Amino acid sequence: METPATPDIPIRSLSEEIAAGDGARCKACIEGADRLEAVRALSRLTDDERETLLALLDPEDAAEVIEQIPDVQAVDAMEGLEPEKAARILEEFPSDEQADLLNELDQEDADAILDELTPEDAASIRNLSAYDESVAGGLMATEFLAFAKQMTVADVLRDLEKHAQHYERFNIQYSYVVEEDGALVGVLRMRSLLLARRDKTLAELMIADPIRVHDLMPMDELVALFRDNSYIGLPVVDPLNRLVGVIERSDIEHALREDADEQYRASLGIVGGEEIRTMPLRTRSTRRLAWLSINIVLNVLAASVIAFHQDTLQAVIALAVFLPIISDMSGCSGNQAVAVSMRELTLGVARPRDLLRVLGKEASVGIINGIVLGLLIGLVAYLWKGNAFLGVVVGGALALNTLLAVSIGGAVPLILKGFKLDPALASGPILTTITDMCGFFLVLTFASMFLARLI
Repeated sequence: METPATPDIPIRSLSEEIAAGDGARCKACIEGADRLEAVRALSRLTDDERETLLALLDPEDAAEVIEQIPDVQAVDAMEGLEPEKAARILEEFPSDEQADLLNELDQEDADAILDELTPEDAASIRNLSAYDESVAGGLMATEFLAFAKQMTVADVLRDLEKHAQHYERFNIQYSYVVEEDGALVGVLRMRSLLLARRDKTLAELMIADPIRVHDLMPMDELVALFRDNSYIGLPVVDPLNRLVGVIERSDIEHALREDADEQYRASLGIVGGEEIRTMPLRTRSTRRLAWLSINIVLNVLAASVIAFHQDTLQAVIALAVFLPIISDMSGCSGNQAVAVSMRELTLGVARPRDLLRVLGKEASVGIINGIVLGLLIGLVAYLWKGNAFLGVVVGGALALNTLLAVSIGGAVPLILKGFKLDPALASGPILTTITDMCGFFLVLTFASMFLARLI
């Protein structure tokens, strides 16, 4: 008999219950804790403890644990389980999540798990896994209701009653009407089905020629479609118009959140995927060094500009105070432009071919903001040293560098996207290096031109 969950069981006892091999008590520990506390405790388990926990729990409960822990830990845990147990857990997930999880596993482990599934389920998951995650086929679920157009309402209701246990896991908003070959011809509201006469055929009740999306429709077009319309979900068809899945608004929103999280990590130099502090030290260190090592080279390039003008800098030491200010302010302006371009690329409102339009839009902002910021920093320089030429040098340098920074920041993500490179990972270092080099160059070059007036 299962031990009921009780809120007074401390989550810290989870490791003890795992060691004791008591699956019921493990479940009680998890359910009796606050959700965030449970997530924290599950993520702090060792790899062996996590694998043992999943083996002790029923497949349904194990699937809930998988959903709560970070993806990287879920993958490691699934790879450590016996294929038969992993397959039973996998069956508890919707089809799109099954494909996503298997795509993260080593191919050998994934194949071993698929071998434990029915041939039909394994084939369905393989078909989903073959899609790129950034197209409709990679986001859709294959759990949907589809009935032949010649069926009557009575036929459908009998089918629903017969397969109720199977259908209860489906997120049903509509049922779809298809030809004998599976071609989509209509959509049927469940309300219309339940209120219709039992002898009516689906062809008489359906909404013919419904809106549909192609299985290879890219993410940006999907985002635009769901943004501009209030669809809850849409049917997905293959090139032969056969119904192959359903994509919901929540699928798009989830994919956008994951993409934004990945881009954020990449922009900060966390490369190679997700990182959490329970991962091996060597893995975490190597992933970060891959970025930092490159950044050293880029910073040396920027510093070389200062070295080349060191005589000017020694003569007017006050310039050293303004160099980091100009570099930082230009970088901030450029990063704002990067953020807008990344957002527009994600939403599908900008594409690489829009480069000239983006340059024009950003240049207009750069001119205005550059003039304002240049005047402000120039005034500060004048009030500090009482030298108008110092104000002209630093103010002019910041104004021009701001124009350059926002133009580059807006353009680089589109250029990288056009070359099928990761704009989130590369835009930051490219922008930083160029704005630093140009900012230092402009300040020190202008200072060299007015050196006699600055000393």
